[in-house]
Amino acid sequence: MLKLFKIIFKGILLVLAATVLLNAAVLLTGYLNMDSEYSPESSGKNPDCILVLGAAVRPDGTPSKALQARLDTGIRLYKAGAAKKLLLSGDNGQTNYNEVESMKDYVLAAGVPSEDIFLDHAGFSTYESMYRARDVFKVKNPIIVTQKYHEYRALFTARMLGLHPIGVPCSTSTISKSSDQNVREYLARCKAVFQCIAKPKPTFLGSAIPISGNGTASW
Repeated sequence: MLKLFKIIFKGILLVLAATVLLNAAVLLTGYLNMDSEYSPESSGKNPDCILVLGAAVRPDGTPSKALQARLDTGIRLYKAGAAKKLLLSGDNGQTNYNEVESMKDYVLAAGVPSEDIFLDHAGFSTYESMYRARDVFKVKNPIIVTQKYHEYRALFTARMLGLHPIGVPCSTSTISKSSDQNVREYLARCKAVFQCIAKPKPTFLGSAIPISGNGTASW
């Protein structure tokens, strides 16, 4: 019985050690590709779009605080000339829930021209958003906007899928994180590593809608 206990204990330790290493890989990749002070003038890079990742919307269809923070950062970067196009990627998998439409309405109200707004209605996860950005929208060099805790995983996934991202995290001053959220993100980073190794296809792909074209083609 004692021998079995030792085997189980060692197995648990190995699993825990593996999760720590996987998280370290994600965090390091994210750290190396993040630029909180990004400016178009000093970067020397030429991003092809600003990729804003979706988040929850309120029952009335307006963006939650987390999503609004992402959109505000994306709009600021667009107006500063960081990239000529916005790619809004979120969940529109249910008839009564539409992150992307909420995002579109918000950036239109901020004065972004419709032709510069691309919509990814099937960004059901960070992995699927990056995969579809590459294969559907033909993105190569995105600026990725999300909260910092999520930015590490987004950047890791983008790099592993062959993109050359820059991460610009948005403000988290209005966002409170619980211990449950921390655990979920920790596990999500582990999952991201395995996804990027296996490279499963996303739920939907579809015809190409190049980011160099007119955004309304994706509406």
